[in-house]
Amino acid sequence: PNWEGGRYDGDDATRFETLCLAMELGVDYVDIELKVADKFVDFLSGNKPDKCKLIVSSHNYESTPSCEELANLVARIQEVGADIVKVATTATDIIDVSRMFQVMVHCQVPMIGLVMSERGLMSRVLSPKFGGYLTFGILDATKTSASGQPTLEELLDVYNIRCIGPDTKVLGLIANPVKQSKSPILHNKCLQSVGYNAVYLPLLADDLARFLDTYSSPDFSGFSCSLPFKVDAVHCCHEHDAVAKSIGAINTIVRKSDGKLVGYNTDYIGAISAIEDGLGSKDAAMSPLSGRLIVVVGAGGAAKAIAYGAKKKGARVVVANRTYEKAVTLANAVGGQALRLADLENFRPEEGTILANATSLGMYPNVDGTPVPKKALRFYDVVFDAVYAPKVTRLLREAKEHGVKVVSGVEMFVRQAMGQFEHFTGGIEAPESLMREIAAQYT
Repeated sequence: PNWEGGRYDGDDATRFETLCLAMELGVDYVDIELKVADKFVDFLSGNKPDKCKLIVSSHNYESTPSCEELANLVARIQEVGADIVKVATTATDIIDVSRMFQVMVHCQVPMIGLVMSERGLMSRVLSPKFGGYLTFGILDATKTSASGQPTLEELLDVYNIRCIGPDTKVLGLIANPVKQSKSPILHNKCLQSVGYNAVYLPLLADDLARFLDTYSSPDFSGFSCSLPFKVDAVHCCHEHDAVAKSIGAINTIVRKSDGKLVGYNTDYIGAISAIEDGLGSKDAAMSPLSGRLIVVVGAGGAAKAIAYGAKKKGARVVVANRTYEKAVTLANAVGGQALRLADLENFRPEEGTILANATSLGMYPNVDGTPVPKKALRFYDVVFDAVYAPKVTRLLREAKEHGVKVVSGVEMFVRQAMGQFEHFTGGIEAPESLMREIAAQYT
């Protein structure tokens, strides 16, 4: 009914008669709202077929109440004669989902617990891990009945939901935004290929520290970090590998058995190796970056990784950023030069210079964005874009139109993912050919 967020605006008597007919015709479940459950049970007069289970549901489209309030709601639903309890709430923050999980694992009767909105997606996919009776998948992505619903195809083919159980490890990409990422497809297919019992989720978060503190169970065993959390992650980890510490940015977090969080940076090798291969080299003993000038656009986590890696390979670094002060800080850290982003329109680099975009400009859905005007691109030898969705960004397309060699962010995406996969699985070799096949198919 419309008063419960639905589309039916008729009277209850007609609806009750229809539901009773459905029971007579052999449906397995009938779902009735808590608000009218007493009336519906009276209407049945004890004539509910044994085969049919009664789901009594409550929907909250504003928020997710406290654990105590949720537990009280579950008790009220049980009291009206529900065979199965259904509670659907709304996540205003991804940490809200933890309260639903807590109530589900302690519930003594079959329970469906769902948290709506994109921030609540985890509740739908991890339902079997936390004892949920069932979850919902939509047949048509254009016809959702509640926000945050995955498709049936995603549940079965991407998240492999039939294999999720209490012992399944939880991995995921913590980012904001996150739904444009192809990491869940890539990692889940690869985890399935090696038989590793884990599921990798897109995790739309607002505060990295709060997320990590809330989901502190050993089962939440590893995370990728993307915009805007790569620098914040440094302060959230108890330990860091040497590269991550030097860069001052983390894209991979692993939770050890003692609960400590260890931070790594696989962006560095992913981006630098992709750029090196794009440049080509006749001298196996020396990086093709050595002695070259590289202009890094951005000053966040990915930019730090590229600037650090380029310097380590012997390149000279220029950092251009919209916020000039951040460009100065990063440039000073790598012994380079700082520019304002707007300066790149008239910047005339020396011959052989590389341009590396490490911002989100041009990323889906804002595909018309670009950090550098087309007319300025002709002065570069190679243009690299860390953005991989879309595969050919406006920046790369316009550089190619000038005859400039380009390197797609897909290469960095695959290479950094290989490093992450090995960290997440405790050293299992990443299936590179499968990763490349998936990246080619979905980017």
